[in-house]
Amino acid sequence: MTGAPVYMNERDALLRDMLDVQAAWLGLETPEKVTIDKPVKEGDKLVLGSAEFSVLETPGHTQGSICLWIPAENKLVAGDTLFRDSIGRTDLPGGDGKQILRSIHDKLLPLPDDAVVIPGHGEKTTIGREKQFNYFLQNL
Repeated sequence: MTGAPVYMNERDALLRDMLDVQAAWLGLETPEKVTIDKPVKEGDKLVLGSAEFSVLETPGHTQGSICLWIPAENKLVAGDTLFRDSIGRTDLPGGDGKQILRSIHDKLLPLPDDAVVIPGHGEKTTIGREKQFNYFLQNL
């Protein structure tokens, strides 16, 4: 495989090794094998140009789910952990509903209310908006 290095939490290695099965579930062609060039974990820093991303482990959607916090820009790349008015799926292999809520409560909700959340799908939001309107977070 050529191109940019692949960064991934090693706790998702089993899912990476099952890409053929996952592609079949979705009716897609099996992607080429992915090699983790650099495993990432809580507290790691990734640098892209002048931007520094802090890795937050947020298991629940998968066991290796991560979010990337960009403090200098007050932005969070939330992947499939947090969405506008929703949270990530937890009904697939490695998912855990209680764990994703704990991850959101412990790692994401302490971020500034005006932090912009860039989800893996859908519209951007803010931490404050999700605290106020996200049904899944109302009893945390």
